[in-house]
Amino acid sequence: MDPITNPYAPGAGQRPPELAGRDEQLRTFDVVLERIARGRAERSIVLTGLRGVGKTVLLNALRSSAVRADWGTGKFEARPDQRLRRPLAAAAHQAVRELGHPRGEDIDQVLGIIKAFALRDAPTGAKLRDRWQPGIDVPAVTGRADSGDIEIDLVELLTDIGGLAADVGKGVAFFIDEMQDLDPEDVSALCAACHEISQSGLPVIVVGAGLPHLPAVLSASKSYSERLFRYSRIDRLPRDSADRALVGPASEEGCEFTPEALDEMYAVTAGYPYFIQAYGKVVWDVAPSSPVTAQDIRVAVPEAESELAVGFFGSRFERATPAEREYLRAMADAALVNSPAQEGDSEGEGPAEGDVAAYVRDGVTEREAVPTSAVADVLGRKPQSLSPARDALIKKGLIYSGERGLIAFTVPHFGRYLRTQS
Repeated sequence: MDPITNPYAPGAGQRPPELAGRDEQLRTFDVVLERIARGRAERSIVLTGLRGVGKTVLLNALRSSAVRADWGTGKFEARPDQRLRRPLAAAAHQAVRELGHPRGEDIDQVLGIIKAFALRDAPTGAKLRDRWQPGIDVPAVTGRADSGDIEIDLVELLTDIGGLAADVGKGVAFFIDEMQDLDPEDVSALCAACHEISQSGLPVIVVGAGLPHLPAVLSASKSYSERLFRYSRIDRLPRDSADRALVGPASEEGCEFTPEALDEMYAVTAGYPYFIQAYGKVVWDVAPSSPVTAQDIRVAVPEAESELAVGFFGSRFERATPAEREYLRAMADAALVNSPAQEGDSEGEGPAEGDVAAYVRDGVTEREAVPTSAVADVLGRKPQSLSPARDALIKKGLIYSGERGLIAFTVPHFGRYLRTQS
């Protein structure tokens, strides 16, 4: 089949990947937008899940829903080495521009506040040439969102933006990807601001996406965070949705999959959207004709896994130091169990809910989360001596701790990848 029209290649046809199995999240978000538009109190939203489950794709789809509702929107990706002011100021600037408010004293006031908020990012005493300029062509407003205390400033900023949106009968939504990478002080400020705008009934909402331990990050910041956010766990796709993610793009190119081919694809991808796209791309390139058969899948698997080993798994493994790599390999070994998988598990299907969940693939039973003590046992070390490596891996987003004493990979099938490496 023609690789030029490969529907699974990134950016194919300049369209986003097939969004299958996320109807519930899309419907819920539409309801939230409607409730806020009617002046009802609503919580902000947090999406959590492993790498490769499609959180960013879903976040972009939710933003598109907000745009269709005529809301102002802004989006940014949090980074461990960057504080909140710059990216949020840029997102706020874009959101205010999208509101379509007639240029006048009110909007100039809010733009001036955004500029003042952004300019506080510069260190005290920094020269003018070293100050970041947000590209807002109005003077900065003095005395609002410029105190230097991020919690005070963020509350004032979102309050004023919400007031402007309410004046024109619209709303504003901020979308934050990799939210777990925000600085702890910024997380605390964001929680305080979400609490304030919710109490005030202003039409502003924050939609964050991050790794599974994001709720714990928010809870550690503010004890009341569980009341501020509507949490939604984004997981692998069920079988029917996984099939749709393959069949939908293929049908637009006049191609079909045999039932056996779909069985084979679900077995190797386990329903993870990123894997579906990665394997689908290679299958499309190697399959000689339609319909795609199970044999085509088996031929494509080695090449697809080779590409994943370099781009998806290897690029992350290379970020780890030798000591951290030792810890990761020990985690992979500690995850293996000799006992049968939990009742109800089957090859290629998701585990039951719970921290001791396990899954089976290629005849190997593997726990999703392992005790830190088990990792120490594999290495013959005391758990306390391994804390620096564990903490560094958590900061790098390679592992996470969903519960005290338990750790898991943020990347699906990462343990399997590590056990194939010398």
